[in-house]
Amino acid sequence: MNPKDTGYANRRYAQQPNERDAYRDFDATELYCNRCRQAAPVRKRLLLVLPEGDKFEYVCAYCSTSVGTKVERDTRPNSLII
Repeated sequence: MNPKDTGYANRRYAQQPNERDAYRDFDATELYCNRCRQAAPVRKRLLLVLPEGDKFEYVCAYCSTSVGTKVERDTRPNSLII
């Protein structure tokens, strides 16, 4: 029995996410810290909630120095509740 004849191959590829979506959102685990002078593990901390998305700050796990920021864009539309 040929897998192409059963439609198995088409179902398998249809269930996989788009290649662009697979690498759309990365979270850093280590970044270079100027104070420690080495790559160090980081913690992700919510800094601001903005209309275009949430802004996060990466903080060194050893000395708590800010080593970077990231804005995660919202994919869902914003709704205003009055």
